[in-house]
Amino acid sequence: MPVGVQAPEASPGRYRRRRDEDDDDGGGGGGCDDVLGVDVVDNGADPFDIPAKRASVERLRRWRQAALVLNASRRFRYTLDLKKEEEKEQIRRKIRAHAQVIRAALLFKEAGEKNAPTELPGLANLLKTNSEKGIHGDEADLACRANAFGANRYPRKKGRSFLVFLWEACQDLTLVILIIAAVISLVLGIATEGIKEGWYDGASIAFAVFLVIFVTAVSDYKQSQQFQHLNEEKQNIQVEVIRGGRRFQVSIFDIVAGDVVALKIGDQVPADGVLISGHSLAIDESSMTGESKIVFKDHKSPFLMGGCKVADGYGTMLVTAVGLNTEWGLLMASISEDNNEETPLQVRLNGVATFIGIVGLSVAAMVLVVLVARYFTGHTTNPDGSPQFVKGQTSVKSTIFGTIKILTIAVTIVVVAVPEGLPLAVTLTLAYSMQKMMADKALVRRLSACETMGSATTICSDKTGTLTLNQMTVVRSVVGGIKLKSPADIENLSHVVTSLVREGIAQNTSGSVFEPELHMKFVEEKSKSSIIHVSPFNSEKKRGGVAVIVGDSDIHVHWKGAAEIVLALCTNWLDVDGKIHEMTPDKVDEFKNYIEEMAEESLRCVAFAFRNLDLVDVPNEDERVNWELPDNDLTFIGIVGMKDPCRPGVRDAVELCINAGVKVRMVTGDNLQTARAIALECGILTDSQASAPVIIEGKVFRAYSDVEREAVAEKIAVMGRSSPSDKLLLVKALKKKGNVVAVTGDGTNDAPALHEADIGLAMGIQGTEVAKESSDIIILDDNFASVVKVVRWGRSVYANIQKFIQFQLTVNVAALIINVVAAISSGNVPLNAVQLLWVNLIMDTLGALALATEPPTDQLMKRPPVGRREPLVTNIMWRNLFIQAVFQVAVLLTLNFRGQDLLHLTQDTLDHANKVFNEFNSRKPEELNIFDGVSRNHLFLAVVSITVVLQMMKEQLHLCDCASPSSQNDEL
Repeated sequence: MPVGVQAPEASPGRYRRRRDEDDDDGGGGGGCDDVLGVDVVDNGADPFDIPAKRASVERLRRWRQAALVLNASRRFRYTLDLKKEEEKEQIRRKIRAHAQVIRAALLFKEAGEKNAPTELPGLANLLKTNSEKGIHGDEADLACRANAFGANRYPRKKGRSFLVFLWEACQDLTLVILIIAAVISLVLGIATEGIKEGWYDGASIAFAVFLVIFVTAVSDYKQSQQFQHLNEEKQNIQVEVIRGGRRFQVSIFDIVAGDVVALKIGDQVPADGVLISGHSLAIDESSMTGESKIVFKDHKSPFLMGGCKVADGYGTMLVTAVGLNTEWGLLMASISEDNNEETPLQVRLNGVATFIGIVGLSVAAMVLVVLVARYFTGHTTNPDGSPQFVKGQTSVKSTIFGTIKILTIAVTIVVVAVPEGLPLAVTLTLAYSMQKMMADKALVRRLSACETMGSATTICSDKTGTLTLNQMTVVRSVVGGIKLKSPADIENLSHVVTSLVREGIAQNTSGSVFEPELHMKFVEEKSKSSIIHVSPFNSEKKRGGVAVIVGDSDIHVHWKGAAEIVLALCTNWLDVDGKIHEMTPDKVDEFKNYIEEMAEESLRCVAFAFRNLDLVDVPNEDERVNWELPDNDLTFIGIVGMKDPCRPGVRDAVELCINAGVKVRMVTGDNLQTARAIALECGILTDSQASAPVIIEGKVFRAYSDVEREAVAEKIAVMGRSSPSDKLLLVKALKKKGNVVAVTGDGTNDAPALHEADIGLAMGIQGTEVAKESSDIIILDDNFASVVKVVRWGRSVYANIQKFIQFQLTVNVAALIINVVAAISSGNVPLNAVQLLWVNLIMDTLGALALATEPPTDQLMKRPPVGRREPLVTNIMWRNLFIQAVFQVAVLLTLNFRGQDLLHLTQDTLDHANKVFNEFNSRKPEELNIFDGVSRNHLFLAVVSITVVLQMMKEQLHLCDCASPSSQNDEL
């Protein structure tokens, strides 16, 4: 078989990700939810509610239109480029069509060859590998294979250079107008006043413009690098390979041709290859072909394509092609994965920026009309009181120069009025928070999850591995109807019982044991029988089975799973002597008591059972693919109780959530008694709450009607014996009640709930690739305490953005009012072009950097969650904004009109120190002590210090220049 060529037989994928366009209502209705693509609660529709996740391009386009977002790609450097997104989808379709053509050709060839099985041993020999033990895996071997067959990487498009960002920053229309005005001002100034004095105005404007461009480009470039780094982390999937007979977890980038890869449900196929062995292995190939059908793999259809997901079963594959030799590599190399998702808050602020920009443009136009009218009617005077324009006396050059200065003032008003810093602040905050969250063991896959997590009102958490350590230790066991003194005590058991127990443990598992730690020789036990069919364990049926043939004709079907579920399938039980007895009601009660005793000790109970089959009852090999293993008339062997201790710090984390107004709910597949014991230990439950409906079984919850589920959902704290569909129903019910829901999950079947939740949190260690793909944030250490840190960071993002909004809008309002009042009353504006550009630089770059990087505080976790309906600008923020704006306007207008008399100065100057004060004031919008914790934010102090130093240098240069007569007209 040529390397890199595969021939999957059927079409793929039932786990295809739902697209939001499928959710669009086809009918009328209209309204905000029809336009914006959001589900709006009847009471008080909010046009800026959180939209559906992963919205279609068309929905995003309508969302922007509804939010009055203009020039989004320019103002918002890291927003979604809808045109590029459509181009990416066209590339995907082309490559998928290419994959389909190859598959069709090979299927035709296979049909001609009558489906001859692949010569796997010959292929393994050509690749110099062993189908059981894998490659040697030493450095020399890996390097040789990488050189011969390539690495499992694809060439990524290089990030844009700094010069590209610089060029993009120059394309802002208002800045272009200012550059033109600066050139004209420079030329006219030199022509009228000489090169010694005439260069000041034009050069100052040009310098300020280029400084704004440079700082903007640097900020965008830094963000680009951060997002690239986060994308690399997201794509670095861990894969289980067999090298030298041992299993290792390695990066997907380290896979080489000849590797033997172990696959299980939820994994991603890391490269192209051929199936070595597998049981009920079903592959979802929708990522490659776009079709939604599961493909079952066996020795007749053994070809596997990289990038696909394992939907069911398990097996091993031999890697035959990696990197660009695979269709997945071609697809990924053709599509750049920019983390440029558009978040609801970004679009919301973009709309605000557009609205304020329109207001600023209107104000600038009014100021322009007033100043031009005053100038040409002779009401604009020089410092000595003489009019600047006298009809028939003022030269053409002076008239043009005066008009240009007026136009420059109007343009700079637009510059300072258009709050580009609003969306920039969001991007800075998200980039900074994402980087810091990595240190807190949280990888953000979707930007909007950062801001949404701060609004979470409830967390539906898994138990195993999230609240507990997932370090199972057998501490109790009942085998043959008796309690064993210790789990390893088998002296009282007959040979028949011990052989059945060992056979069931060795064969009914997808794992492996490198060294014997179970008082049995694992490999030797596996060799005593051969697997003929497997029913893999999954969280829906909560049990797994295997059929093995012992000798020539003895068929044993072994089952293991949730204790009470397996017990309910048994009609017989096995005693210590190996004799089979009928399962009487008394015996059922006795076994149930054992299970309850273990569950009350917070033990996880697993039961073992088996049944014998005649060889005639087993279908032949061709019909065995769809064979359902019989799970009736089983013989009960025993129960083991495994201890899975709570993670250290989980109780404190749960208490922190409760104090923050975030309800923690535990959703687990475990026995209700086990779930109750763990919930009490973690602090999710108190003794007074340990009753229905606070504690409920999944089957009871799913039996309710939709209305009943919504009524009871908010009362539930623990759901035991739940299936993934129960978790999905709970999430939907909670969302309908207005909750912002976060869900943790690790299994393939958790994908629907993770997708449906407002924030899906997948486990990075135990989580399957399907779960991670459906999630918004990956918890790298599987720890609930890390989930709480994500909530803390989410609230910090929201709070920091609110701080910057208050800071930005205060300065915008103050600047506009001052210039309008001064222009109408005196014909001059107190803030000239250079000064307004300086204010713009402080607000949109340094101010955003200082306020967007405020670290989260403990105070954030002492307030209730924001929820869906909280306005972005709160009443407290309006109060602070109004008071601060009135203060600034009053002080500045007083200094502008009466400054010389009040300060006893011969020159009219204006102090900008209040701008810095407002930056401090915006740090704590809801507190009186605005300096609390400022010493811990070194970046904030550095930015403020730089601002003060640069302001002093600027004022010093301005005062020095004021000595020349030509500069008198530019004084404040």
